[in-house]
Amino acid sequence: MKKRSMAGNCGIIVFVIALVTVALAFGTPNWLVSDNRIRGAKLDRLGLWSHCFRSLPDPLDVNQRRFFVGCRWVYDPFTTGYDKIRGYLLPGFMIATQFFFTLCLIGILVSTLLVIFFFLCSEPNQHRHVLLIKVIGYIMLGAGISGAIAVIVFASLGNTDGWMPDHPNNYLGWSFGLGVVGVVASIVTAALFLTEANIQLKKRNRFKESQARFELENESKA
Repeated sequence: MKKRSMAGNCGIIVFVIALVTVALAFGTPNWLVSDNRIRGAKLDRLGLWSHCFRSLPDPLDVNQRRFFVGCRWVYDPFTTGYDKIRGYLLPGFMIATQFFFTLCLIGILVSTLLVIFFFLCSEPNQHRHVLLIKVIGYIMLGAGISGAIAVIVFASLGNTDGWMPDHPNNYLGWSFGLGVVGVVASIVTAALFLTEANIQLKKRNRFKESQARFELENESKA
């Protein structure tokens, strides 16, 4: 029996794309960026876990005597006053985006170990070969759905008026674009692996049927 069909080989390639793009989107601070041509913009860029400001006035300081400048981790415990504006930096939709995109990354990382085993060690004649492929497919499907929720929520609410300053001059950045690519690649990977599982199951059933016919023919000749 052939080790992998075209669906399995393509699934591995698309999986690598999903892994790279989701990991980059998760760690890079360019989900929302400000137009560099605009002078005096308060926002520079922000990601899931860090924010970069050119000059953000403290939203809790009515006298605007405190400004935040530069890039910081969103949970930075060292900058004075930064922890007090965390509710402003992380509204409910942003926490939901972080949560679901983290689930997406975790699913892909778990699948990475399984895909490596599938690529290097698993053989069609092994008892749990088809089960392994199905598990990869369903985990990637769950990862893709979680990632899709994250990017849809951020696309709907991340660039609306009333959150980050200079709203008309902000736009979704390349990190968000990579996230979208990663989500699509995850769902495509899931479809390819589930297709591979179906192909391998049919091959196994045909192989068993051919063995059974061969044994019957030998018995009849004897």
